[in-house]
Amino acid sequence: MGEWYYIGHYGQLGPLTREQIDELISGEVIARDTYVWKVGMDNWIPAGQILELANVFSVRAPFDTPPPPPGPYPVTPPEPSVQVAAQMPQPTVFASYPHTYGVVQSDRNRILAGVLQLIIPGAGRLYLGYYALGVIQLVASTCGLGWVWSLVDGILILVGNVKLDGYGRQMKD
Repeated sequence: MGEWYYIGHYGQLGPLTREQIDELISGEVIARDTYVWKVGMDNWIPAGQILELANVFSVRAPFDTPPPPPGPYPVTPPEPSVQVAAQMPQPTVFASYPHTYGVVQSDRNRILAGVLQLIIPGAGRLYLGYYALGVIQLVASTCGLGWVWSLVDGILILVGNVKLDGYGRQMKD
């Protein structure tokens, strides 16, 4: 039975088993400064300060240093001679883009969540880890408005408007 809790992006989450906590640490959902608590503890403590969890943090391999971003191309390149210009390929100008180092991918499937949401109100949100929202949609489905809300929410999940699961991990397209 789960006895661990942690404070995530969406509030207190748990109860979780020790194996689930270890998996969240290795998936970088729980960081060293994330507050955790388990049955028998007096207060919430950062996960990095708990001896039981310290070895899980040390097992994780550090990230390699990301490469430097590409430098900007000159706005007006020097004009080569006509013969050289005919032989040279035209330069490609790349727009700057945000790097994605350290983004944690979710193991949840967006399509499955959307279909579940369309079939059973709130089930897609429960699958994604939005437990409070899923339960509210399930309870609200007893009236007609809840079904409409769940239908619209399922469509939004399917078209990709929901980018993160309930644990703050980025879902795959």
